[in-house]
Amino acid sequence: MEADKKNGGFLKKLHHKYRLVILNDYTMEEKLRFKLTRFNVFIFAGTATILLIVGTIYLIAFTPLREYIPGYADFNTREVLRELSLRTDSLERDLRQKDLYILNIRNIVEGRDLVDEIPDSLADLSEFSAENFPRSREDSLLRVEMEQGLSAETSIWLAPEVQFVQHPVFFTFFSPLNGMVTNYFNPAEGHFGVDIVAGMNEAIKATLDGTVVFASWTMETGYTIALQHSNNMVSVYKHNSALLKEQGSFVEAGEAIAIIGDTGMYSTGTHLHFELWFNGSPVNPLDYIVFQ
Repeated sequence: MEADKKNGGFLKKLHHKYRLVILNDYTMEEKLRFKLTRFNVFIFAGTATILLIVGTIYLIAFTPLREYIPGYADFNTREVLRELSLRTDSLERDLRQKDLYILNIRNIVEGRDLVDEIPDSLADLSEFSAENFPRSREDSLLRVEMEQGLSAETSIWLAPEVQFVQHPVFFTFFSPLNGMVTNYFNPAEGHFGVDIVAGMNEAIKATLDGTVVFASWTMETGYTIALQHSNNMVSVYKHNSALLKEQGSFVEAGEAIAIIGDTGMYSTGTHLHFELWFNGSPVNPLDYIVFQ
């Protein structure tokens, strides 16, 4: 009975009505009046608390404000990092492919074997910087002769066995040198080009339009110059006595790029060692160019 009385008394107290009056402190004028019960106050306070909790959860879960709360990170960060990681891998792969391409061009120029991948440690290959030789009278005369267009032109279609592109490619080759072929193309013995003998101080001409990707001295091939042409064609000119173009220069077909010579350990006399490479494979220049 006493427990029922206490429970009944507590419930009655929850529904007792109270008046909340707001007065002006100076004039005692009544400004606002509210009729309240304890039950209404509990309902209002509980509802406000629930709304506050729900609003806080919403801010943490669905708005950028969660980034300012310790322990919470931006969920897009992982996606951004993943994308950046993929881009970095792609750039690294492209750089390695370009480095491999440049390394193989250097191997072509220096008479070494081609490689399929970049080795972890490259051998220390000694290089000698080319010295600037003074121009001779014969050199100047040859330059004038070449500028007047006194050069032979040979036009060919690539043979089917060297057509590695989707469509046939038409090249117009200039003979780099008019002379006698003394050593022929023989990949089995490591001779990836042809040797042409001509007179002293003959000018070596670019066989196609292209960019000089190598122009320097090597112990094996002496003064050597290599040109990068369109459609993955590379031409190499070795054993020169002087180079007329620098690395990075753009040259046109038939333009003088070097002077015939007898430099390098592999040279056996005054001649030009000329190579053609297509898509990284050597091709026989005699199939496409007439040197005599």
